[in-house]
Amino acid sequence: MKPKKSTYTVEEAKGRMEHYCAYQDRCHKEVEHKLSEYGMIQEARDHIILHLIQNDYLNEERFSRSYARGKFKMSKWGIIRIKRELQMKDISPINIKNGLSEIDENEYEEVLFKLAQNKYESTRETHRFKKRKKVADFLLRKGFESQKVYALLVELENQNED
Repeated sequence: MKPKKSTYTVEEAKGRMEHYCAYQDRCHKEVEHKLSEYGMIQEARDHIILHLIQNDYLNEERFSRSYARGKFKMSKWGIIRIKRELQMKDISPINIKNGLSEIDENEYEEVLFKLAQNKYESTRETHRFKKRKKVADFLLRKGFESQKVYALLVELENQNED
């Protein structure tokens, strides 16, 4: 295996970044971080990022849409967690809104219900309030809205009492 190169020319870094962005959608912050790992000066980083934007390798709206879609479908994250993660990646509020629009409301409710039901059934806790807390904590960590979580837990408890 070839050892990693410690310095790159602007053209080499540009080629590597094109591949990096083509492989998977990236945000500006990830590209900026990668370029700083390569030891590129700010002027070179700006030049490369501009090149990536102009050639549509780097597009934050596309990134936020695919990120939100992927985290919801694959990781079963809720809107709050996806929004927070996008904010940590310095995505603009309008792009966060566009990304979250990728999530279908009916599918969202269905996923929340299935997660809650599975967790409720798999939790061995016998005390009703402790069980409710464990399930609620799980769903809140996933990033679902508290009012939806608590309303759903009441519904699940009523179903299981019958």
